[in-house]
Amino acid sequence: MPDGVNAPGFQSHPGYEVNMEISPRRVRVEFGGEVIADSLKTLLVRETKHVPVYYFPKPDVRMDLLSPTGHSTHCPFKGDASYWTIDAGGETSENAVWGYEDPFVECARLKDHVAFYWNKVDRWYEEDDEIFVHARDPYKRIDVVRSSRPVKVILGGETVAESANARFLFETGLPTRYYLPPGDVRTELLTPGDAASSCPYKGDAVYWTAAVGGRVFENIVWGYPEPVPEMPRIKGLMCFFNEKVDDIQVGGVSIEKVETPWS
Repeated sequence: MPDGVNAPGFQSHPGYEVNMEISPRRVRVEFGGEVIADSLKTLLVRETKHVPVYYFPKPDVRMDLLSPTGHSTHCPFKGDASYWTIDAGGETSENAVWGYEDPFVECARLKDHVAFYWNKVDRWYEEDDEIFVHARDPYKRIDVVRSSRPVKVILGGETVAESANARFLFETGLPTRYYLPPGDVRTELLTPGDAASSCPYKGDAVYWTAAVGGRVFENIVWGYPEPVPEMPRIKGLMCFFNEKVDDIQVGGVSIEKVETPWS
């Protein structure tokens, strides 16, 4: 790709955004017992419909442990991506690293930077805290507040939870979630589910399946038994998918259902 070429993607998708800024955090990546990247100048890239991604300046990466491969991909917003395989500590991770050696003009800052697939390395750190799942977005906010407004959850035609001691979780871009004490949930209707998920902002979630009125609702309730230190207020509480229950009433008023990735 010649220098100075504009990205065609932005012309056909004018609302698409690729935002880049230098993170104030020291970021490190480990693989095979080696520190593969360690930087105070990572680019945090926030892109429409993507989770945030850290791009490291090549001088802060052990490029001697990386070998180029023939794999490549094309992005209409950033350009053609090249890939590298990591060989460290007797372990190999194929095509675990990518970068845009000649990016489009709009993403020129990506030149001489590389990024790592989160699940193809062993550990990530921001400063000295290990982080999980993906880079955290500094513009995403989560607030957990106590509320005495009564919350009622109706599922399968029955009231399955009712509480005046819920914690309301407000998360940027998502509907309000209502975390309820187990004592206010009809836990006799629940059995452990087979799903699991991880959130970089909250921690590792466990799930429950509900059996109500002869119907089974798989993995419809979740909770964080041991949330990340920043989320102590939801420890041991339980939450129903707003999108999947019949109704959730707050203060006697049904909340509006909105479309989410879990609808």
